[in-house]
Amino acid sequence: MNDVLLFHEKNILIYRQGEVRPYQDTLVIEVPLTVYANGQELSTLVCSPQGYKELGVGYLLNEGLISDPADIQDIHHDSNKGILFIEGKIDTPSNGNRHKRYFPEDSEKLHSSFYFAKDACQIKPVKSDFQIPAYHLLQLISLLEEKSLTFRQTGGVHSAALADNSGLIVRYEDIGRHNAVDKVLGYAFLNGIPLDDKCLVLSGRVASEIMFKVARRGIPLILSRSAAMLLAVELAEKLDICIVGFTRGEQFNVYCHPERIIF
Repeated sequence: MNDVLLFHEKNILIYRQGEVRPYQDTLVIEVPLTVYANGQELSTLVCSPQGYKELGVGYLLNEGLISDPADIQDIHHDSNKGILFIEGKIDTPSNGNRHKRYFPEDSEKLHSSFYFAKDACQIKPVKSDFQIPAYHLLQLISLLEEKSLTFRQTGGVHSAALADNSGLIVRYEDIGRHNAVDKVLGYAFLNGIPLDDKCLVLSGRVASEIMFKVARRGIPLILSRSAAMLLAVELAEKLDICIVGFTRGEQFNVYCHPERIIF
């Protein structure tokens, strides 16, 4: 699952201090994956070559097209054609309105917020008593970095993991940070893992769309090595989600809901 080779060595030329010389570089592999739901083409995702089923399910889940693992009757990946076929009780779109964003009419408190149409009526504050020690947050980021082989080799992928107070549960690397998150959430969905006592661990920045995915699944904390965006923090404040960023060495920033951290 997490040990698939995601990179390939290639002979290139490098220019250093006025000199050109041959060099064997390590390049990230990217492949297209076209997702079909009940015979209808939904999207083509460009991703790293692993976790195709988890990615497809995570995509459907975060688009609001499925809500229960029982909705999925069959998943088949055609490796020759790069197609993922998913059959089941899937709310496939009948028009182009699903991806349109709008500003709520009552935008006094949400002046900076934008929502997908389904987000505005479906996302509720996360109900969880989850807390985690500060030292453990530092350990989780260190563990994510230690296991991110492809990033160390290439610098060309993002990492995402699901964790709790005992450590990392599942981890993926992908060329797209949204893909990595979708794979993690898809894995949890397919395996019936409760999320109200988990945190999402990221190598990349925390933007509003990542925060929405976390909120939809009821995850109470996002931990990242990188920065948090203002809109993500404003939304997390309203949705009772703790965001921790710039987690490096022995330090981190807490952007909201510090009560979820045991100092």
